[in-house]
Formats: sequence, C-alpha cells, structure tokens
Amino acid sequence: MIPVGWYLILGAVLFLIGALGFFIKRNMIALLLSIEIMLNAVNLTFVAFSVQHAQISGQVFVFFVLVVAASEAAVGLALVIAIFRNRESLNVDRSNLLKW
Repeated sequence: MIPVGWYLILGAVLFLIGALGFFIKRNMIALLLSIEIMLNAVNLTFVAFSVQHAQISGQVFVFFVLVVAASEAAVGLALVIAIFRNRESLNVDRSNLLKW
C-alpha cells in the first residue's frame, strides 16, 4: 500500500503546478484549467486524510467540491465564450474593462 505522505506530496505538486499556471498564463481557458488543477489537488488531499483516519466525511466533502467545480467550469466557460464573442481575444490583459 502506498503511504499517505506520497499522496500529500502529489497533492502539493499539483497545487503548485496549478498556482504557477494561474500566475503565469494570460489565457482565460488556461486560468480555468489551473483552478481546476488546484481544486483536484485539494480533493486528493481530502481523500488521503479521509483514508488515513478511516472516516468517510472527507470523501463526501470531495463529492460536493466536485459538484461545485463542475458548475464553476460550466459558468466560467460560458463567460469565456461571451467575452470571446465580444472582444475576439482570450487575453486577460485585454479584457480587464467592465464595459462591453
């Protein structure tokens, strides 16, 4: 069986990759993917601690986080499509104005 520490290291690496992608990339879709990577890293950590402590509450919480992440992705992609249709660019620096 794989020790819990390895899962925590993998979760930390995934969260770091997501955070770096969020701060480095300028594309809106890449930003949404980076947020999803960070959420999945946190989910992995919840499951690792849930298995270690033999409780199911962490896994139930992961289910709710996945539901929220799916709805966040749907709303985020709808906003990205709307911004692309109006601005014809997915660059974050170019779409910082609030007026259409």
